[in-house]
Amino acid sequence: MLGLMTTPEDRALHRRWLHDLTPIPTAAGREFRVIAWIEEWAATRPEVRLERDGAGNLTLRLAHAPTDAGPPLYFTAHMDHPGFVVERIVAPGVVQMSFRGGVMDAYFRGARVEVYDTADRRHAGVVSGPADAPGPFKQWLCEVEGRWDLKVGDVGIWALPAPEERDGLFHALACDDLAALAGALGAFDVLRREGPVRDVRLLLTRAEEIGFVGAIAACRLGTIPAGSTVIALENSRSFAESPIGGGPIVRVGDRLSIFTPRLTDAVARRAEEIAQGTLTRSNVVSSADRTWRWQRKLMAGGACEASVFCDAGFDATCVCLPLGNYHNMGDLAAVEARTNDRPPTIEREFIATADFEGMVDLLIECGRGLPTEGSHAARFARLYDERRFVLEDRVGEAPRSGGASAASAR
Repeated sequence: MLGLMTTPEDRALHRRWLHDLTPIPTAAGREFRVIAWIEEWAATRPEVRLERDGAGNLTLRLAHAPTDAGPPLYFTAHMDHPGFVVERIVAPGVVQMSFRGGVMDAYFRGARVEVYDTADRRHAGVVSGPADAPGPFKQWLCEVEGRWDLKVGDVGIWALPAPEERDGLFHALACDDLAALAGALGAFDVLRREGPVRDVRLLLTRAEEIGFVGAIAACRLGTIPAGSTVIALENSRSFAESPIGGGPIVRVGDRLSIFTPRLTDAVARRAEEIAQGTLTRSNVVSSADRTWRWQRKLMAGGACEASVFCDAGFDATCVCLPLGNYHNMGDLAAVEARTNDRPPTIEREFIATADFEGMVDLLIECGRGLPTEGSHAARFARLYDERRFVLEDRVGEAPRSGGASAASAR
């Protein structure tokens, strides 16, 4: 059973950040509203240093972090979500918008959207059809209602209800990846308050949804010091074998690569210890009414920034939240199989609140310290010591005399 890593007040605060962040309009390359929220968050914590690299990625670190506990440990999350960007004013009331992210075409025509101008005024609209225009992203025409003053570069999002919690689930426009970002901030804030035993930092990247562009830039620009350890945070489409409510997922790899095995093993070991209750602490609230769950999976259907960091030579792995309505595509499995009995509909993404809280717990414990020895080392050593006597026999050599083998040889 779980000895909670946070207080009830912490939980409530982290969930408030979850509600604040996940409806913010954002898209690859146009993350400025999320950035402004994070800047305001950091400004209320004098010991937090916020830095931008040349690509606009954000790093949050503590001014007086320990310097004698090895290289930094980074929690990373991305600040964009699949969304629209105004590319051209076609006519009064009509704009052409690129869509930066992966959503099936069947979900667009007739979908309701909201386009935000530079003054944060919201303009309702509807996607009328595709636009024949060159470029790396698909283009769509949108008819915008009423009086408006939109400009090239304005951001459009799906028109969806406000975030909501019900029946243990949290529903919002952009769980991917703003829920993970909220979780990273929660863990970082608890570690900040405690005084971390190692240098824990956050790297918040841009333009992940169009090919990890911000993460690639961070590696090329030297944003992360050599020798650093990286735990990338994601929201990944849930399947039967990776259920929502089954706990945060320690990912061993994605469709591009296998992550650093020893680091993945170390994170999994921390998860096992939390689940077994061996990390219960006297200054936190204990819980006897629910089980702390976690999962260890190969997420073979998608890819994440951990592959970028591994390829750049860092020890990297991933922790993710199992996600429903991936990229806002409702009834996705049926739509893919063409067995849906209703038109493809844009809906809010959703995660389990307990999974989100579990991610925060796991990150806190990883920040407090990761084991340097693999969790299997002691088991393998014991097996060898107990059973190596069988290797003293000569390999493959039959008995010299007597018995069935000797008789059959004559």
